[in-house]
Amino acid sequence: MSCEAKGNVQIQTCRVNQTKMDFFFEDLTLPSTSQSTPKSGREDTQMTEDTEHDSSVGKSSNMSMAESQEDHTSSSIDYISRRVQELLEKINGSRTSDQKIMDSFQEKLTEKVSETCRQMKEHMFTVYEENGNEMQVKLQELTEVLESCTKLNNELLEASQALTSLREGLTISQTSESL
Repeated sequence: MSCEAKGNVQIQTCRVNQTKMDFFFEDLTLPSTSQSTPKSGREDTQMTEDTEHDSSVGKSSNMSMAESQEDHTSSSIDYISRRVQELLEKINGSRTSDQKIMDSFQEKLTEKVSETCRQMKEHMFTVYEENGNEMQVKLQELTEVLESCTKLNNELLEASQALTSLREGLTISQTSESL
């Protein structure tokens, strides 16, 4: 049996009147009942009358106590229901807040990533431009060297042809002299 103390009222979970669960309240400030021992003779008669009177008062007292307990039970259930609803609303509010924070974080992260990509592209294009300028200079130098090589090659071909012609001329002249 579980109990929860609230002020001077104690809540106990128990089975009552074929319901699965109900709350039973015990007022902790009520004095405990005690029995007194009768003295003698006339007091016995008075005690019997008092007992009958107490019995009828007890029944109405028990009835009002039961009704009071039902009122306490109902108000406690209402309080617990309200409290649970408040907690659920608080949890849902926290979840909504968490979602807003995550959405904001995602948006900021997307902006940062986009900005970083933009900066990387700018840097990449700057490097391309610097490399392109260096390559242009190197290509210009290579073009000049290749033109020079082509010119020298042409001069060598002319020289080679001249030597070939000279050799052929010498060969012809030597053959005509020997004849």
